[in-house]
Amino acid sequence: MPDISIRPLTTSDSLIELTDLLHAAYRQLGESGLRYSAVDQSPEVTRQRIERGDCLVAVDGRRLVGTIVFYPADHAAGSPWYDRPDIAKLGQFGVHPALQRGGIGQRLLLAVEARAAATGATEIALDTAEAATHLVDWYARRGYRFVEHAQWPGKTYRSVIMSKPVG
Repeated sequence: MPDISIRPLTTSDSLIELTDLLHAAYRQLGESGLRYSAVDQSPEVTRQRIERGDCLVAVDGRRLVGTIVFYPADHAAGSPWYDRPDIAKLGQFGVHPALQRGGIGQRLLLAVEARAAATGATEIALDTAEAATHLVDWYARRGYRFVEHAQWPGKTYRSVIMSKPVG
């Protein structure tokens, strides 16, 4: 396993490289018909999505190999659960396919869970396609539970919102 560090995204990191990483991480989901935004978003959309939160990256030397965005409770919105003032959110979460199942995703997830607790959120939530059962199961094994369904504008699939207490 390479020596991977987790750190905040910096202005010297390439948004093109970050977007390419997201495309690679979400490619298989897109090929199965689940058109998550990260399947084909532009670097500009990547920038817009990370500006609303705090982006962390997993780095192997200088290469970006994983990412996650933490959205504090006052930036999480769009569903009854997300609209609660004590709920933080995570999103735009991916690890390069060649390095999946090596613990990088777990490390990124633990980092945003700690961040949520430090900001005073009572829970951290996420959403994923209901049909992505492998992801729903992965989150459930890490203590996330089903809260509600959501049908996001422009998406052809129904999402599940999952949440976990922090702190």
